[in-house]
Amino acid sequence: MAQGNPVILAGLIQSWCRQAPDKDILTFVQVDRSGAYDAVARSYRQLWDNGQRLAAWMRSQGMEKGDKFGIIMQNHPEFVDLMVASSILGTVFVPIDPRTRGDKLRYMLDFAECRGAVVAGYALDEVESAWGMEEGRWIATLETEGCSHTRVEDILAAPLPSPELAIESDDPDDPMQILYTSGTTGDPKAILSSHGRYAVSATLPAVFGLTEEDCIYTGLSLTHANAQVVSLGMILHAGIRGVISRKFTKSRLWDITRRYGCTFFNLLGGMTTAIYAEPPRADDADNPVRLILSAGMPAAIWEDFSQRFGVQLFEFYGAAEGGLTFNPTGIGPVGSCGKAPQSMRLAILDEDGNECRPGQAGEICFREADGSCPQLTYFKNAQATAEKTEGGWLHMGDVGYVDEAGWLFFQYRMGGGIRKNGDFINTAFVEKALSEIDSVTDVFVYGAAVAEGLAPGEKQVIAAVVPADHDRFDAGAVFSDCRSRLDANSVPDFIQVVRKIPKTASEKPQERFLLEALDIQAENVFAEE
Repeated sequence: MAQGNPVILAGLIQSWCRQAPDKDILTFVQVDRSGAYDAVARSYRQLWDNGQRLAAWMRSQGMEKGDKFGIIMQNHPEFVDLMVASSILGTVFVPIDPRTRGDKLRYMLDFAECRGAVVAGYALDEVESAWGMEEGRWIATLETEGCSHTRVEDILAAPLPSPELAIESDDPDDPMQILYTSGTTGDPKAILSSHGRYAVSATLPAVFGLTEEDCIYTGLSLTHANAQVVSLGMILHAGIRGVISRKFTKSRLWDITRRYGCTFFNLLGGMTTAIYAEPPRADDADNPVRLILSAGMPAAIWEDFSQRFGVQLFEFYGAAEGGLTFNPTGIGPVGSCGKAPQSMRLAILDEDGNECRPGQAGEICFREADGSCPQLTYFKNAQATAEKTEGGWLHMGDVGYVDEAGWLFFQYRMGGGIRKNGDFINTAFVEKALSEIDSVTDVFVYGAAVAEGLAPGEKQVIAAVVPADHDRFDAGAVFSDCRSRLDANSVPDFIQVVRKIPKTASEKPQERFLLEALDIQAENVFAEE
């Protein structure tokens, strides 16, 4: 069998099979409520063989190069098997968060033109209800019993195809997957993401100083670009062993890193505050982690977080569409997202497309170092593609500024941010104060124009909190604690008590759902007196 292109995922796995076929490169772990660990390993050989079996089965369903199919599951080992299978066939996979429901689920499958879907048992009823069965569509299931669909477990138990299937993917510029954006502020868009874009993972271990002696951990969803590129991609390209949780668990995070000797992991957005809000333990710093790659570590808790858990922080900024900055440990100022790599140029642009002076806030934008615009295509959405790349810049939709030395500081998502009584409220400080209160286990602070008579652009501060004990939650005590920790303008105007903070697959809080549910007359909303 001819060697495939190692820039292509299937070619990469095939290459590693010849170098280290039996290396247990991936360990998938789930911790149950009793604290028991259920782990499954994958070697490069198993990834290749399982990819062959699944590719052969999908071909028997009529799947050809360029066809699309959905992957709707948490972080099961079969998720990666399917990625390899898709790369062998030259098909395009569409990862979808298994929590997706109803019309949105049907839209995502139909818009991407999926001919089939591989679905975990806990999402099957919803897929069947929302998407149904039409002629020409197929469904395969994982961890199900008694259904009429083909089970992935049965496919993987079948003999290997003979002869082996050749790798159909050969052009790094061809689409590897359709990645839906997080949809934190609106309906998700579909990014056509290429094989070459995924191969960027190969350059990252050197950036972070990782070697084969390290162990990478992630609990981020593989339906999201970050877990795929930053974590899984580095693991598979560099031969660095990795541990992947079925889903993110803040309560078991450090236990998992201790058990498997993990030295590196990645945190995004609301994950940092959620972990910091966990009750302090005497063994917080007793862990093997030496470096955390964080995106959105609030400056207010930056140093406290690092000292409490005994870790170094390496901050970055980026998105699935492109754009990237790094703030290596001990190099840039605390709170900065960093500077762009040499291959890119960062600029802050005002509403007229002019570059802002240092310290002046504007939209964060990127170009390639040669002046060209980063390649981006939103599937079947030429208008969104044009708007995102207007003027030859990749527009991130985020507001920030650079200091005199060129270090980037993120402020808020465009359309977000809280301006109150003429001042900009730093939500990170408010979230830090709330997360340090024992009765609060998770928090997200956002702005809403609730009261009448507010000046244009002004909002009030809403703190969505998850109590440790809903029945004994004392909102008055929380307000009192906030008044002792914060300036008067930053004290929340309302506390919105929720069972959980709605988040995307990448653990980003979804403000729009909290805003939709906000009713200041409801029993779960308390006003500052």
